[in-house]
Amino acid sequence: MKRAAIAAILLAMFLAATPAFALTMQETPSLAADVAAGKLPPVASRVPSDPEIVPFDGKQRVIGKAGGDLRMLIARAQDVRWLQVYGYARLVAYDASYTIKPDILQSIDVKDDRVFTMHLRPGMKWSDGQPFTTEDFRYWWQDVANNAELSPSGPPDELLVNGEPPKVEIIDPLTVRYSWSKPNPFFLPRLAGAFPLYIYRPAHYLKQFHIKYADKDKLAQMAAAANKHNWAALHNSLDNMYASNNPDLPSLDPWIVITRPPADRYVAVRNPYFFRVDPEGHQLPYIDKVYMVPASPQLIPAKTGAGDSDLQARGLDFSNFTFLKENEDRYGYHVYLWKTAKGSNFTLYPNLNVTDPVWRQLLRDVRFRRALSLGIDRDGINQSLFFGLAIEGNNTALPGSPLFNADDQKRWATYDKAQANQLLDQIGLTKRNDDGIRLMPDGRPLEIVVETSGEDPEQTDILELIRDTWKQLGIRLLIKASSREVMRDRVFDGDTVMSVWTGFETGLPTPNMSPEELAPTMQLSLEWPKWGQYYETGGKAGEPVDMPVAKELLDLGKQWEETTSEDVRRQIWSKMLAIHADQQFTIGVVSGVQQPVVVSRHLHNVPEEGIYNFDPGAYFGIYHPETFWLDGTGK
Repeated sequence: MKRAAIAAILLAMFLAATPAFALTMQETPSLAADVAAGKLPPVASRVPSDPEIVPFDGKQRVIGKAGGDLRMLIARAQDVRWLQVYGYARLVAYDASYTIKPDILQSIDVKDDRVFTMHLRPGMKWSDGQPFTTEDFRYWWQDVANNAELSPSGPPDELLVNGEPPKVEIIDPLTVRYSWSKPNPFFLPRLAGAFPLYIYRPAHYLKQFHIKYADKDKLAQMAAAANKHNWAALHNSLDNMYASNNPDLPSLDPWIVITRPPADRYVAVRNPYFFRVDPEGHQLPYIDKVYMVPASPQLIPAKTGAGDSDLQARGLDFSNFTFLKENEDRYGYHVYLWKTAKGSNFTLYPNLNVTDPVWRQLLRDVRFRRALSLGIDRDGINQSLFFGLAIEGNNTALPGSPLFNADDQKRWATYDKAQANQLLDQIGLTKRNDDGIRLMPDGRPLEIVVETSGEDPEQTDILELIRDTWKQLGIRLLIKASSREVMRDRVFDGDTVMSVWTGFETGLPTPNMSPEELAPTMQLSLEWPKWGQYYETGGKAGEPVDMPVAKELLDLGKQWEETTSEDVRRQIWSKMLAIHADQQFTIGVVSGVQQPVVVSRHLHNVPEEGIYNFDPGAYFGIYHPETFWLDGTGK
């Protein structure tokens, strides 16, 4: 998945909300027997003394009933991790208005975007009942992030400010401080991300696999039994909080996956020590179990339409809407249409780092990229596939953003076959073969293989429409589907000429969100992966940026980091967006495509209207899925 590309200037201090009244905690029915048998302490002893009280408005979110099992479909075993995203328990988290607030933390004090003093909730516990304290922060920082065997590259780059690591102070069992000599506007957004920066670990569990705390010979035996070559490999294999592939790893999430891969069905059970409650003192989540069943991506729409999922969005796209709607009454579900916030729902990525020298020269010619964009009939695609409801244009800020610019949206993005042909002729691509396909400088036919992950049939539908109009320009488009991992590896290695993915993570940026995604700062940017890898590794891998305009984007991103002026940041954002529109580094097609969300009629508190976005948003995460609840009536 992409690294979250969101950063924000936040208030100088975040204070946890203080309950207006003392809660009387209500025991969860499915846990009552274990409490009576002494297997679990009573709920008042399981939650923090100051739990997070999720706000309820009595309309969109009402007090629910605990119990029940939720079914979901996933496209592959690795997608079990999406439950960790949906559960969205973070030290600080975005709310539905995209404001960052304390979540796992009771509060956080922020000084000049340099000093972050974090206060933990008294009495908070891991899913196995062990205390969650600053020892978990100390263990990660000293014994994992700064251990050469576990972390050969040192602490994560996200924690470095101009190469400077943070000063980490353990003040007391409930207070930890991170500080830098210069502002770090990325820190809190990284902690709040859908794919977050974890700066803590369950120390009490992982110490048994650490050479500093465990017997060396015993560790060697455990490593050999797990087919790992040493203790560090064993430790790292068991320490992946995002993947949810180790049922023994304690968690702070609302549900804990208890199934070991591989499996035909994955089961997650409620965390009896989860820190959030409803306003009446019921511990969340309401739902007891979540079942995640792998299914072929091509079958997910059909299975969903047959009622095999109680909550489904992944694996569905707008083209499935009519079919799903037709089966609503028969199979007892609702189909909601949520807004999406990508800079573009469908984006072509010319690989400026492709290994082939002829392709590299051609793709780096801005006239070629502009011609490709001008050769796309976005209106025809919109009318054919999205009933004219999508937004046609570039991969850029959407109309709801304060940074939206109509010129950025339409520049080089209106169908103009004559101008596209003129640009291709100017480049010198005037020779054609007997099929009318232009010839490249080395005599090869101009055939662009566009590689996809094979996960989204809608991508193929759009590519087939683009193929028709590009053929009129003398360009043959070929489609190659593979797995996500294979596609990305080929892009990273420079084997891929062009790929397709969604656009910028958020099309609703504000000046105080980081524009790093607009510069070559990460390998996951499919248009310049080797430049991004070079940036991420500090020059240890990849290739240095060797295009002036791309270097300009890096410089602008650096200027954004170094200023605290919102006006200056707005100017920087606007300039970077304008460069992207003019240069067509990525070729957006349509945005604002609505996302079908299928919800069982037995499932309540799921918003009928929402924004379906990975970061910020965590898809369902900002809408508190722990408050979703099931009844037995279907009404």
